[in-house]
Amino acid sequence: MPERNSPPWWLTGLAGLAGGWLASKIGWPLPWMTGALLAVILVRCATPWQLREIPNGRRCGQWIIGIGLHFTPFVLEQVAEHWLLILCGALVTSLSSLVSVWLLLRTGEDRATAFFASMPGGSGEMVNLGARNGANLSQVAAGQSLRVLLVVLLVPALFKYLLGEGAVIQHGGQIGWGWLLLIGTLGAGAALAWQRFEQPNPWLFGPLLVTAVLSIGFSLHGGLPPGASQLGQWLIGSGLGCHFNRAFFRRAPSFLGRTVVGTLLTMLIAGLAAWLLSNATNLDLRSLTLGMMPGGIAEMSLTAETLQLSVPLVTALQVMRLMFVLFLAEPLFRRWSRNAQRTL
Repeated sequence: MPERNSPPWWLTGLAGLAGGWLASKIGWPLPWMTGALLAVILVRCATPWQLREIPNGRRCGQWIIGIGLHFTPFVLEQVAEHWLLILCGALVTSLSSLVSVWLLLRTGEDRATAFFASMPGGSGEMVNLGARNGANLSQVAAGQSLRVLLVVLLVPALFKYLLGEGAVIQHGGQIGWGWLLLIGTLGAGAALAWQRFEQPNPWLFGPLLVTAVLSIGFSLHGGLPPGASQLGQWLIGSGLGCHFNRAFFRRAPSFLGRTVVGTLLTMLIAGLAAWLLSNATNLDLRSLTLGMMPGGIAEMSLTAETLQLSVPLVTALQVMRLMFVLFLAEPLFRRWSRNAQRTL
C-alpha cells in the first residue's frame, strides 16, 4: 500500500484528540499524552497517511507544561540539603546507559552509533554529537526515539498501578490570570533567549526557570486553568508520535530489539539506585525513581505533576542527568576511541 503525501497538520491534532479521549475513558495515566502518542503512531503505521507534526506544537506543549509546574520552598530545601547524593544518583543513572552500549556493540553496530544511540540525552543533541564522531545518524535517531517512547508508555502506567500515587498536593486553586500572563510572557522570552544560545530544551527550561523563581519569590500556589495540562499533553504526545512509522519499526529489528532490552535494563538500574538513595536520604522513593528514569525532562516532569509527586526533585534529577550526558558524552567517547586504537 503506497504512502500518500502528508495530509494537513490538523488531522494529526484530530487523531491525537481521539486517542487522548479514548485513553481518558479507560483511566490510563497521562491519557492525553499517551493516548495521542499511540493514536498518531497507529495512523502512521496502519494507513497510508503519514501525519505530520502540528507546527510548533511540541514547543507550545512544553511551554504550557513549563509554566504549570509547581515548586515549593520545602522541596527545594530537601534537594539542596541532599544535593551531593542526588548528584551521585544522576551520575550513576547516566553511566547505566553503558549497558545499552554493550548490547548494541554485540549486534555489530560501530562504536559511535552504539554509544550515541544509547546516551540518555536529548535526541537532537545526540544526533549532533554523533554526526561529529562518525555515527550512523538514522540509527542514533531511532535509538533515542525508541527510548523515549518506551519510557513515556511504560513509566506512568507502572507508577500508577504498581507504586500508587503520591500524597495529594494542594495547589490552592488556580493562579490568577495576571500572574499567568506574566509567567507565560516571561517564560516565552526566556525560551527564545535559551534557543538563541542553542541550549537544549529551550521551550521547557525557559518557562520552568521563570515559574520556579516567581513561585518561590512570591509564594504562588495554584494550578493552570482547567484543560491546560491536557492541552500540553496532547501537543507533546501528538508531536512524539510523528517520529514513528512502519519503516521505523521494520528497520534493523535486531538493533531495535537490543535498544528495548538496554532501555529496560537502564530503567531497572535507575530503580535500584533510587531505592538506595531513598534509604540514605528519606526522600520520596517514587519521585527519586521517576527522576532517574531515562526519559525526556518534559515528559517526566509532567508525569510527576499528574501523579502528584515532587516536581522539583524529579526535574533536578533529570536536568543533572542531561547535563552529565551533554558535557561528558563526547569527551568520554573520544577517550574510549583513543584507548581502543592503542590496543590494536
